[in-house]
Amino acid sequence: MIILLFLLLHWYLSLFGQTFYLHRYSAHKMFTMSPFWEKFWYMFTWITQGTSYLNARAYAILHRMHHAYSDTEKDPHTPHFFKEVFTMMMHTRKIYNGVLTGSIKVESKFDKNFPEYPAIDKIADHLITRLIFAGLYISFYIVFASHWWMYLLLPIHFLIGPIKGAIVNWAGHKYGYRNFPDENDQSKNTLIFDFLMLGELFQNNHHHAGARPNFAAKWWEIDPVYPIIKLFDKIRIIKLVKIKTI
Repeated sequence: MIILLFLLLHWYLSLFGQTFYLHRYSAHKMFTMSPFWEKFWYMFTWITQGTSYLNARAYAILHRMHHAYSDTEKDPHTPHFFKEVFTMMMHTRKIYNGVLTGSIKVESKFDKNFPEYPAIDKIADHLITRLIFAGLYISFYIVFASHWWMYLLLPIHFLIGPIKGAIVNWAGHKYGYRNFPDENDQSKNTLIFDFLMLGELFQNNHHHAGARPNFAAKWWEIDPVYPIIKLFDKIRIIKLVKIKTI
């Protein structure tokens, strides 16, 4: 039971950092925050991602490319040019690394207005740091795992970021329904209550209104992160940017 609780905690804390900070803040600037809170959530995202740490600048650039070129050959992670999800994610990894190292030239319209902390990145993105996190996960399992099969869950911890990316990018553009069929891509809403990916599977809604912090669009859809965003706005951790509603 402890192992499963640890897996769920790691899944949802790292997912919250990804959707709240990397996606809704770094890539889209749906809200603003003070320098203190910006660095706090930067650190939170790093620690919860652990072995699969994602650089905020590279994430923001790839995501902006995804919106600009959704489901075309210039989209860094569309499922419609690949036979299976693994090849798609290896393609995404290649572009991500190219952006990170500078070997891929980035259009200036994508390369601005995101949080950058090079000193943190230098530590967080280092192989030794990633191995330390892997060692911590393994140590936790050695202490608390009660059956051999539980060790088969360790790869989820090691690759938790890519696994979430694979689910969202593959399922969110292949399976589900469309509230906004006129969108010029193949984005879909996979779930009506996105308990699995904390709102990230409302892809059609999000592509229709990319700056909208609530990924749900209909009364019967639930984005679990939006009430937290509203609470953070109310207690002044963040300040929501006013936008036009759908």
